[in-house]
Amino acid sequence: MRKEVQDVSRVAIIARAVPSDASSDSQTPELEKPLMHDRENIYWNYKAHEGNGAVDLSSSLRRESFSRPAGLLKPSESVVDLEDGKLEKDRERATKSKEVKLNKALISGLAYCVASCSMILVNKVVLSSYNFNAGISLMVYQNFIAVVIVSILVRFGVVTTEPLTWKLIKVWIPVNIIFVGMLITSMFSLKYINVAMVTVLKNVTNVITAVGEMYLFSKRHDKRVWASLFLMIISAISGGITDLSFNAIGYTWQILNCFLTASYSLTLRRVMDTAKQVTRSGNLNEFSMVLLNNTLSLPLGLALIFIFNEVDYLCQTPLLRSASFWFVMTMSGFLGLAISFTSMWFLHQTGATTYSLVGSLNKIPISVAGVVLFNVPTTLQNSASIFFGLLAGVFFARAKLRKS
Repeated sequence: MRKEVQDVSRVAIIARAVPSDASSDSQTPELEKPLMHDRENIYWNYKAHEGNGAVDLSSSLRRESFSRPAGLLKPSESVVDLEDGKLEKDRERATKSKEVKLNKALISGLAYCVASCSMILVNKVVLSSYNFNAGISLMVYQNFIAVVIVSILVRFGVVTTEPLTWKLIKVWIPVNIIFVGMLITSMFSLKYINVAMVTVLKNVTNVITAVGEMYLFSKRHDKRVWASLFLMIISAISGGITDLSFNAIGYTWQILNCFLTASYSLTLRRVMDTAKQVTRSGNLNEFSMVLLNNTLSLPLGLALIFIFNEVDYLCQTPLLRSASFWFVMTMSGFLGLAISFTSMWFLHQTGATTYSLVGSLNKIPISVAGVVLFNVPTTLQNSASIFFGLLAGVFFARAKLRKS
């Protein structure tokens, strides 16, 4: 009997302790009734469970705490809840922003890889399979196709571009000269070197770009990045030594192409910021830059056609009377527009080094396709050098991603 009285007293004490801040307020009698009712529930809940040898006080106390009117919540609790809600929303916004940025970078990078792979293979078909000996003319035709397509899209209001003013042209000319040189040297090297070795030698571009970022933009790279860049150099040298179809002229054009490609990626980002300041709208979208780049390349390309005396070859070659050749040429023009747009789009979303490293990653499918489609003679040592170079590109990509 004494034990029962003690247990009931303990329950009554607990019941009084829970709403003590509310029951002491004598000016709110309407709140006392639900609280007193809950205390009676606690007592009868205790009596109902006593016979089973176990008393569940937690459920009753939990019901009382949840049934407390909202007006009895402490002000500090409400403030904390509001602050937690704001922090949670801020976290969600930041997470969504990062996801959107990452998705744009992935989509633009994938589009750039597809366009780049297709462009190299189609150009190899035109220059080697058809044995077309006018690389500058091919570049001019591709750029002309790009200008025509963008102009049609602008005419029908599909896209918008900035008007070409003399101020904008003066700012863009240095980049355009590098752009034309990059395309021409790529054509010449691809004619003399197999696709797999071209892709491995292009890894040198990453080395030049990383060094350029360090001196021009004071950007530091960690040991993993430099180690992977060193592996790229070793693979390029070993690949050249073991290349059965080694051609000194082709290798010279390719090394020059690496310097021009690195210069293009480093210069483009800075010039884009300057070019925006001289436009009417203060902005310069991807289609404006594609139209600007390809339009300015036409007069320079036509001049180079006469300088390198490609006119006589064009007048004599029977390829210009072949419908299939014109189809492949036109297809290369569409791909030229695609790679121009995707490269600028991808560079907008990332940076110069990321632009180069993704270009090195897509060399893996290009190399395999180049060896299979064009029946390239190779040795075990040369294949190992190519694989080593591609693996170095993967290490470089992982090192950059860890750093970012």
